[in-house]
Amino acid sequence: MQRNEPIRKYPIQPVPSVHTAVFRNNQVLVVKRANEPSKGRWSLPGGVVELGEKLWDAARRELLEESEVECNIEGLVDIVDNIIPDSEGRIQYHYLVIYLFGSYIGGIPTPGSDASDVAWITYEEFPDLDMNPGVKQVLPKAFSLKHNC
Repeated sequence: MQRNEPIRKYPIQPVPSVHTAVFRNNQVLVVKRANEPSKGRWSLPGGVVELGEKLWDAARRELLEESEVECNIEGLVDIVDNIIPDSEGRIQYHYLVIYLFGSYIGGIPTPGSDASDVAWITYEEFPDLDMNPGVKQVLPKAFSLKHNC
């Protein structure tokens, strides 16, 4: 664990994270999580906001680290609590997830530090993917916001 890095598993307080719905035409970029929580499930690229880091900067950094893609961040989609208890009911993970949306600028999507795969998907494809419920909840809103810009 790096100095000043929040305790992620069995935290003493919620951990802020930021994820970005990056759009290219009618598709959004998704990554397959390589680590817990939600290992092996599709998600939007993102991760924990570091101490002293501004939200938009954290979103750009995490996007680049996980997918080697850059985007222009355009706005807020939603804020969702992702609370995962263990088998005994103790809080194993508690992320305060801030979802943003933006437009693809460049880069060739390639799995990075916390991703095992990346893909561009359409609105029609996302319901069939194994995703965290929070992501499934915000993706329709992200598509709507992006296409109403």
